[in-house]
Amino acid sequence: MSGPTAVLYDQPGPRGRLVNRLASGVALLLVLGVAYWVYAKLDEKDQWAAEKWEPLVQADVWENFILPGIAGTLRAFALAAVLAMLFGLVFGMARMSTIAPVRWVGGVVVEFFRSVPLLILMFAIYYLWSITLEQTPNIYMAVVLGLMLYNGSVLAEVLRAGVASLPAGQAEAGLAVGLRRTQVMLSIQLPQAVRAMLPAIIAQLVVLLKDTALGYILAYNELVNQVNKISRGNTLQVIVVIALIYILMNFSLSGLATWLEGRLGRSRKSTGAVHVDPGMSAVAGMVPGGAVTEPGGR
Repeated sequence: MSGPTAVLYDQPGPRGRLVNRLASGVALLLVLGVAYWVYAKLDEKDQWAAEKWEPLVQADVWENFILPGIAGTLRAFALAAVLAMLFGLVFGMARMSTIAPVRWVGGVVVEFFRSVPLLILMFAIYYLWSITLEQTPNIYMAVVLGLMLYNGSVLAEVLRAGVASLPAGQAEAGLAVGLRRTQVMLSIQLPQAVRAMLPAIIAQLVVLLKDTALGYILAYNELVNQVNKISRGNTLQVIVVIALIYILMNFSLSGLATWLEGRLGRSRKSTGAVHVDPGMSAVAGMVPGGAVTEPGGR
């Protein structure tokens, strides 16, 4: 290892490498030992018996329980994700406002909903819906609004951190050419902040997807709510399948984020030469975005 990284990391010598290999081998043996112990204990209880897994490969179980549960989870996630990003955008900008009352209100809202546990938010919305509207609570909206308030507050802080990480000269340049602060924020700072913080945004959306499972407490018809309906002495097997479905959905979301990040990265690259009028040669060096050439390719 060479270059600047070598300053932060000292390569181990022969003895250090030997110690690292021994430590890795011992750790691997411990993991394998624990895995075998768990396997043996489950085998003693006949948890690997084929009849316990059989209901999970039946078409009617998937059609009547698992697929509706997946649909309920994705419905809550889709609406809550859109609302949370809008909430985060609005209150993230409010927290960065130059108007003190707007900044204070944004700060209070974001800090309050970040501090209250998500399950309490869902319960509060559920019961307030009944008390204030005097009608049967909408469980779906209680779950969605709870997810929006909590995750939107976190996304507001993510966007604020992304804007704060940008060079101050960009905003000053925008103001210098006559843009208003709102225009600078929307046209210059926020697009860059979203690209810079995209991994953190996607990570929070993955958390939001997993948090839809809390709808089970309110009897919302999502994926985890199907466990008791399917399991008849095979709860562990059902939980394993549900967990694998969540892993697949989260990996799909992460894969989409990776693809989107790659597309955004390619869009930032130069699109090629910029052709200018020969009479503009005096300012050719001031034209951004690639090589400046005269007609004819010179």
